[in-house]
Amino acid sequence: MRSVVTIAGVELRRFWRDRSNIFFVFVFPMLLVVLIGSQFGGGGNNGRVAIAGADGELRSRLTSALRAQDVQVWYDDEGTVRDELARSRADVGLFLTPADERAFAAGDDVDVPVVVSSQATAQGALQQVRTAVQGVTTRRSQLAALAAAGVPEAEADRALIQAGASAPAPRVSVTDVDEVSQEFGDLGQFDLGAATQTLLFVFLSTLTGASALIQSRREGVLARIVAQPVSAGRAVAGQALGRFSLAMVQGLYLVLGTALLFGVDWGSWPATIVVLAAFAAVASALAMIIGSVMDNEGAATGVGIGAGLVLAALGGCMTPLEFFPATLQKVAHVTPHAWAYDALAEIQRHGGSILDVLPQLGVLVAMAAVLLAVGALTLRRSIDRAL
Repeated sequence: MRSVVTIAGVELRRFWRDRSNIFFVFVFPMLLVVLIGSQFGGGGNNGRVAIAGADGELRSRLTSALRAQDVQVWYDDEGTVRDELARSRADVGLFLTPADERAFAAGDDVDVPVVVSSQATAQGALQQVRTAVQGVTTRRSQLAALAAAGVPEAEADRALIQAGASAPAPRVSVTDVDEVSQEFGDLGQFDLGAATQTLLFVFLSTLTGASALIQSRREGVLARIVAQPVSAGRAVAGQALGRFSLAMVQGLYLVLGTALLFGVDWGSWPATIVVLAAFAAVASALAMIIGSVMDNEGAATGVGIGAGLVLAALGGCMTPLEFFPATLQKVAHVTPHAWAYDALAEIQRHGGSILDVLPQLGVLVAMAAVLLAVGALTLRRSIDRAL
């Protein structure tokens, strides 16, 4: 057993000598988690509104109403606002004039020009603007009605504030009957991206690591190991353990890192780690096969990247499986990614435990066992040829 661990340790040291591996194993996956979370996650504001125009009561009331709706609001001159809209730095632009402020103060109608950017989020921000304008208009109408009844404006304003504070706000409950929306409804901003990118990069990095196995064969490292009092079986086991250790190091780093940095909820930690270990075993076994049957490091890296990306795309790591047609979902389950995706979804979204993901674990373990047997056989034959 000691010789197996020693061989695995040698493989780990050889892998970390390549500085580029540090970026692709630790840095790049985190950057993608941030990118996916910022594009598709929740937790942001409800739009960005830039207002051009001098300070006044209308601008002040619109700003308060928009910020109460969690809309980001700022002020600039007209030229700057139009430039920000063109560059998609703002979703909606409001253009107020001194005449608008005077008309609002006098209780007259105000026609405010609105420009909407081409961003996908702009229509949602425009709806927030409409709601804010409606609220400001309603309040102005209430003040005008009280003033017509002889109530001083200051007293009417206080009365409306007191009435709003004392009256219970109506509650509206919306139930989304769409199954896909329900499935992703409770996920945090980075939860989905963290799970899918962990599967993608653990598999991808492990497969590309097959080139290190080819290099070991070509440079005679494996031959020298077997020349020692170490059996071919132990040499194979050491190589398998080395591949598996690399996959687990990266996987655990991504799980812990996303939990600490982005607050990702992984659900049951024991269940998540067991699923990760089974998935890493599949990736390690496939890497052994690639490293045993191929003799060129560049070609092996290309095959690893290609296979890793194709399997990840088919297995739901680029587009969630829930968006796949029913037939394609069945096809996707020829990949280990789809089974691991299902398991992590059960753990993250439904509070599943190890018992709840036993079917997925069973499939992953079976895949790993078959591939490991093939990988061990091909590597052993490769070692025998080298001798």
